[in-house]
Amino acid sequence: MAEHDAIPETALDWHRAGQGAALATVVETWGSAPRPVGSQLAISGAGAMAGSVSGGCVEGAVIAEALDALGDGQPRLLEFGVSDGDAFAVGLACGGRIRVLVEPVGPVGRSLPEDLLADLVAARAARRAVACLVDTESWARRLAGPEDPVLGQAIGARMRADRSGFEGTVFVGLHNPPLRLIVVGAVHIAQPLVQMARLAGFAPVVIDPRPAFGAAARFPGEVVIDAWPDAALTDLGLDARSAVVTLTHDAKLDDPAIMAALDSDVFYLGCLGSSRTHAGRVTRLEAAGLAPGRIAAIHAPVGLGIGARTPGEIAVAILAEILQRLRCG
Repeated sequence: MAEHDAIPETALDWHRAGQGAALATVVETWGSAPRPVGSQLAISGAGAMAGSVSGGCVEGAVIAEALDALGDGQPRLLEFGVSDGDAFAVGLACGGRIRVLVEPVGPVGRSLPEDLLADLVAARAARRAVACLVDTESWARRLAGPEDPVLGQAIGARMRADRSGFEGTVFVGLHNPPLRLIVVGAVHIAQPLVQMARLAGFAPVVIDPRPAFGAAARFPGEVVIDAWPDAALTDLGLDARSAVVTLTHDAKLDDPAIMAALDSDVFYLGCLGSSRTHAGRVTRLEAAGLAPGRIAAIHAPVGLGIGARTPGEIAVAILAEILQRLRCG
């Protein structure tokens, strides 16, 4: 998890270190707002901050309210609205309004309980999708998932859409696992692809058992696993927040990875190669016992058809298709 995404974790660390901590969450927006619903900011008792709910004067006001909340143990709902003329100065480009929920952490008053925050952090560490529910009238809180008897259906729909928001008076704050892009084959296309994926918010992982391909000098700062793809994918654990792309052109490496991905809940599986190459791939997978319906889930040739030719252009096409599948279904 990127440091800038570890907001609940930071708040818990500050609280346990005795500094005091509060969590601020964007719960509603109207018009133009620079941060979406669900965005969070952690504030320590010393005024340190991590994350963002907006910017400029809005963020400063949120921090001041958070420090007050740490003093009285009471959560508060704040609303900020500005005209177009003043919008830029306070971080609401082109005008708009936002509502921000501020919750102090601790045992006092109606604070966010430490044990609930710890359970949330544990769920995030385990890559378990969970929603933090806050009733803004009673201030009752709990963690829930799609199996919840009351709001399970709504939570499931929100998780699929990756969209936090209100269900009546209850704010459903989603904590979906971070998106992952797992690239099988440390080839030349993989180099720009992992860089672009990281910029788009994915945590990239490269798998290649060939040391010369997966050398650190070719992928500085990236996670490169020197193992056979099927074993590496099993160890990583594939889920509905994972995308897999195979790039080796070598059936010994690609096919086991493809079969592992097809046996999982990954939201995207793409495979490099021409239509002719994919036809041979389909024949091999059918011979291995995979049903045509499952094989049809493969995106091949990989990437949107934008006429890409260079490694960078192909990487753009691949990432665009992944995002299209994620956001448009």
